[in-house]
Amino acid sequence: MAILKPFRGWRPPVAIVKDLASRPYDVLDSEEARIEANGNPYSLLHVIKPEIDLPADIDHYAQEVYDKARENFDLFKQNGWLVQDENSCLYIYAQTMHGKTQYGIVGCAGVEDYMNNVIKKHELTRPDKEEDRMKHVRITNANMEPVFFTYPAQHEIDEIVKGVVENEAAVYDFVADDGFGHHFWVISDRELIDRLTALFAALPATYVADGHHRTAAAALVGNEKKAANPNHQGDEEYNFFLAVHFPDNQLTIIDYNRLVTDLNGLSSQDFLEQLNKGFTVIDKGTEIYKPGRLHEFSMYLEGRWYALLAKDETYDDHDPIGVLDVTILTRQLLEPILGIEDLRRSKRIDFVGGIRGLGELKRRVDNGEMKVAFALYPVSMDQLMQIADTGNIMPPKTTWFEPKLRSGLVVHSLD
Repeated sequence: MAILKPFRGWRPPVAIVKDLASRPYDVLDSEEARIEANGNPYSLLHVIKPEIDLPADIDHYAQEVYDKARENFDLFKQNGWLVQDENSCLYIYAQTMHGKTQYGIVGCAGVEDYMNNVIKKHELTRPDKEEDRMKHVRITNANMEPVFFTYPAQHEIDEIVKGVVENEAAVYDFVADDGFGHHFWVISDRELIDRLTALFAALPATYVADGHHRTAAAALVGNEKKAANPNHQGDEEYNFFLAVHFPDNQLTIIDYNRLVTDLNGLSSQDFLEQLNKGFTVIDKGTEIYKPGRLHEFSMYLEGRWYALLAKDETYDDHDPIGVLDVTILTRQLLEPILGIEDLRRSKRIDFVGGIRGLGELKRRVDNGEMKVAFALYPVSMDQLMQIADTGNIMPPKTTWFEPKLRSGLVVHSLD
């Protein structure tokens, strides 16, 4: 039984929504955020990355940074840049990328569902990153940014969404600077709200697609507030957190690729020879080569592209983790040949989302920053959900979803 709860969202006026909506806090660093928000007082980056309004050398985890987040959030409300809806609503948030649109339902997920594993996860979280977002939630007393969930597609939910989209005008409709479209509807009809919450209650589970740290932080702060309230009833706003729920058949996972700084002391020839143990290696020449199926990798080394075909004995189709291409690459190449034992901590490896294209891999090898690059075929939604359902955890840097949710279209207050 999955919780979907309407809430009184804080939303920007139409006139400033494009300026206020920002990329998520974790897809750009502080300097990029400082540049992106320069000259734009409306940008939500002033709240979700408040260090941009403080000296550049400040510790990003200093208390002053969190205090600035609360100060800026209060300012946004005082200035009327975020205004709370009078009644509890659900919302529809649609995104358009390269001519394809995906439609998500915005509502609150349940802290209890997270604690009881009704909300299923597929990645590990880091305590330091959790604590950073927990401090942010505590001090703003709000979920400033939604998390990105998915669920098994349901025909009736699709039809309700379709009816709203086709019969009502979007309250927000703009194209961001990256060329992606963002469209937003308010569902205030009580009958539709009740039906959607009932349909979600019939789902056995929902799944974190993107935003594991934000999800954990929101749920853990809600649990803290529950424990601290001797008069806890269960319907307080802190029992819920902001999420956008997309049907699984509308989402696309794109590749998440790897670059390595050196060949672990091997010559290029020795390295290529060692690859033959686990892969069939095919020289593809100087033109960029993209893998076309599972268990095929492309590699860029010294100006040439290679196809690496994993040999049958290197994976087990019945092992939900072992069959993943990220696992095959790690176990057959990164660990035994390149000596990279810990993908989370090694300074010799870097990860690049496929949204940047394989040209980014080529550029970073050609300029000498990296020695070799590997491109992977994307994980499927079926693989992600199977891993979550079986209680397994994907290796680091496995999934990359695009487009990213814009932050600021709606905010959820915890009181």
